[in-house]
Amino acid sequence: MKKWILSMVAFGMGLSLLACGGASSGGGAASSEASADATTAAKDDASSEAASDSAESVVSEAKDTAAEGAENKGLSEEERKNEFITIGTGPTSGIYFPIGGAFATALGDYGYQTSAEATNASGQNIQNILNGDCEIAIAMQDAVMQAYTGTGAYDGKDAETDLCALMRLWPNYVQLVTTKDTGITSVEDLKGKRVGVGAANSGVEINARMILNAYGITYDDITPDYLAYGEAIDNMKNGQCDAVFVTSGIPNATVMELGVQYDMVVVPIDGEGREKLVSEYPYYTKTVIPANTYNNEEDVEGVFVYNIMLVRKDLDDAVVYDMLNGIFENISTIKASHNAADKNIDMSFGISDIQLPLHPGAEAFWADHGFTK
Repeated sequence: MKKWILSMVAFGMGLSLLACGGASSGGGAASSEASADATTAAKDDASSEAASDSAESVVSEAKDTAAEGAENKGLSEEERKNEFITIGTGPTSGIYFPIGGAFATALGDYGYQTSAEATNASGQNIQNILNGDCEIAIAMQDAVMQAYTGTGAYDGKDAETDLCALMRLWPNYVQLVTTKDTGITSVEDLKGKRVGVGAANSGVEINARMILNAYGITYDDITPDYLAYGEAIDNMKNGQCDAVFVTSGIPNATVMELGVQYDMVVVPIDGEGREKLVSEYPYYTKTVIPANTYNNEEDVEGVFVYNIMLVRKDLDDAVVYDMLNGIFENISTIKASHNAADKNIDMSFGISDIQLPLHPGAEAFWADHGFTK
């Protein structure tokens, strides 16, 4: 359009000069120069416009190519309908269960057939992944890394190098809770006490064992109750247990209930024992349980370890890539399941805290979204 207008202007100027008797050499020269300038301007304008159009075309084409590339790495709607995804969660008293259930809902809304399975959490979920009994499962990274390397709770067993990660989840705070009448105010005070350490080989139990060891305490120094923390807290209410390890996001509903009904004490995990723990096991991070999380008027020193979502290594790359698409397309469903999920499960957090290798399909997804390990 710009080129047409400038051409018409140039043509009009030429006619005007001729009508005014521009047959002389000076008039002819002026007419020729004006026409040349107009034509040059028109060409420059057209060239600029073409360059702009070309740039826009390149950007648009790049976006289309990226979108098409991502789509090609996933599944079609029909293919999705044929995939059944079982999610390993945790006991119904903990937060693995509602958050894992929300993952099932999110993937179901994306077109998958899904099921959320209540389990004993990390230990069972790790085994279920290795056995092929579930496709994805929540587990604490300390338990996972011990299984992966054949150390700690998995000492003497083969390293489970087929374990791989889908994504990072929320931080699990190790909370040691008791009631004021026990007199327990430190980890060292647990000696000679009956302590709920979590279900055998669960993530909570692995945490408890590692923390006790960091303070020079073994199970020989306590009477361990191998119960899920919900059951152990019920025992504590009945006077059958003195303290309970609870490893979860905060706030934990079971702990909140205890704090409302009883004069609860959140025991700090601090001092030399904590320093030893985080130096030996880099997946633990020093933190605090903020004041007023429960009935605590001040911050309580502690540690956390991240949860991660495991995924079966033998799943097709396209399925794994597509599941992540579905998870983040329906992330609001997952965030609504619990405060810990709302604050800590988001694509922006990336994968830098994951020590376990990623599944190739997950690695491709995160790389396409600007995250690499």
